[in-house]
Formats: sequence, C-alpha cells, structure tokens
Amino acid sequence: MSLLEKINKDNLPKHLAIIMDGNGRWAKQKGLLRALGHEKGTKSVRTTVETCAKIGIENLTLYAFSTENWNRPKLEVDTLMKLLLNSLKKELITLEKNNIRLNCIGNIDLLPAKAKEVLLTVIEKTKNNTRMTLTLALSYGSREELLNAVKIISEKVKNNIISIDTLDESIINEHLYTHNLPDVDLMIRTSGEHRISNFLLWQIAYAEFYFTDVLWPDFKEEDLYEAIISYQKRERRFGKTSEQIK
Repeated sequence: MSLLEKINKDNLPKHLAIIMDGNGRWAKQKGLLRALGHEKGTKSVRTTVETCAKIGIENLTLYAFSTENWNRPKLEVDTLMKLLLNSLKKELITLEKNNIRLNCIGNIDLLPAKAKEVLLTVIEKTKNNTRMTLTLALSYGSREELLNAVKIISEKVKNNIISIDTLDESIINEHLYTHNLPDVDLMIRTSGEHRISNFLLWQIAYAEFYFTDVLWPDFKEEDLYEAIISYQKRERRFGKTSEQIK
C-alpha cells in the first residue's frame, strides 16, 4: 500500500500550516549560494501546494517571510523579494488551473512596491477559486498581529463600539489577519528545528506538531503524506479525556 493510500480522506487537517525551513543550510551543504537554496525551495512550494489541493486540504498556510527576516543581509532579502515577484507571476496559471485562491497575512506595506502590486493582482484574480485557500505569511509576525488586534479592539472599546463585557475569543479572532481562516490543525516544520518562530501563536492553540529533519528544498510529496499519516494517528482531545472523546 502506498503512503497516499494510507491517508484517510475523511480525517484531513482543515488547516495545515508549514514553516518552510532549511533553504540556506541545503545550499551550504552543497557549497552553493544561499540564493540557490531559496530558488530550489520554490519547487517544494509548488509540489506541496499541488499535493494539498489534490488530496483535499482546504487551507494551507506557508510561512514565507517573517518580520524578523527583514534583518537578514540586504542581498538575501533582495533575492527573496525577487523570487517572490517571479513566483507570483509564474504560479498564477498553476493557481487558476487548480482552482486555488491566494490569500496573504502580514504587513505587506513593507514589501517592495512591485511585489505588493503583483501580489494584490494575483489575490484579486483568484478570489473566486474554491478548491483550496493558499495563504502566504509575508512580512508576518504573530506578536505584531496580536498587538495590532489589541490596539484596534482597545480603540473600539474606547469608542463604545465593543463592550468590554462582550469581549471574547471570537472578537479577537475577528481582528486577526487570519479572521477568514479556521484554527490550525497541523503544523509542520522542516530542517530539524523545534521552534514556532513567532508564527500563528494564537491560531495553533490546539494544533498538532510535526517536525522533520528534511530540509525544505528536499521536502517531497511523500514527506507530506508521512506528516498527515502521523497526524491521523493522534488523539485530539481539546482538553477532554480519552473516554469523553470515545
């Protein structure tokens, strides 16, 4: 039986999030420039997106560029922005073909003007696609997201738009970048690191985690299947006991 055949299509994560880590180390191991590692990583993105759509994942969120990544060397940041621009242009056809809607979370005002323009164009052109929502976390930091939400909610409380007595989790959810997405069910991180790195801190409250030593440029279809199979073997209790779940 193949790995794909082992997957229970009735028990897929409704929201899969991936920290795509290891591009630089992949390049270093091969004696290549880091830029080539990032370029190779875009092929893994395409494979992962198409595979998720094929098996029925409804929401896929990829950590593409964090707020902290702006602190990397200028040459690397410029390379990443160029890759983003080129990928968006090339992958529009793939998104349309696979009926995938592009979404974005993060402070995209910090992106280069041309990259932001193309990003918004692709989002607009795919807005009616229904098979899967692909969310790119760009210039994204979860603490910044939460801070922004607190500021907006505080202003609304101050102006009597929101009553402090009615403030609950649903109101916080409504003011996050991910207000149109469900909570994360499964989070994958590649490259052997075991950190969250300021990614979707609120949304992963009850997510399952899957860490793999595979570097992102080497992440293949089979690696994704193994992560989902591992997820499906777990008992998700959400604070209840095993007996209550059964």
